[in-house]
Amino acid sequence: MELSNKVAYLQGLMEGLDIDESTKEGKVLKAMAEILKEMADTVEDLAVEVDEAVELIDAIDEDLGEVENILYEDDDDDSDEDDDEGDESDFDGVQYECVCPSCGDTIYLDESLVEEGSIDCPNCGEKLEFDYSELEDDEDTDE
Repeated sequence: MELSNKVAYLQGLMEGLDIDESTKEGKVLKAMAEILKEMADTVEDLAVEVDEAVELIDAIDEDLGEVENILYEDDDDDSDEDDDEGDESDFDGVQYECVCPSCGDTIYLDESLVEEGSIDCPNCGEKLEFDYSELEDDEDTDE
């Protein structure tokens, strides 16, 4: 039996007892019954809102699961996670390896990124700066 039905039953019992509402006790009982009715209505409204929120959260959870599957699908295809050669083969031309001092993430850069002078770490956002002129000087002395 729902809460509002129980309160209605209680109010019916009170009416059947023919409680005198002009007495102090009668006024208190009537006020308590009215408060119980308001509380029951509020609780039932909250229950409906919670049910709607749970349905929405379930839908969001399903959507997030689909997004995770799409994002991490490439990771599942890798047979060896410790093999970094797959990352390096994505670049054409000269490749440089940089380790972020903040997060320790290894980043592979091609020559054009190093020539720009700086990038933000894709993992933590730390600004990484490069002095490409030293690399050019080393190349000149090697020749």
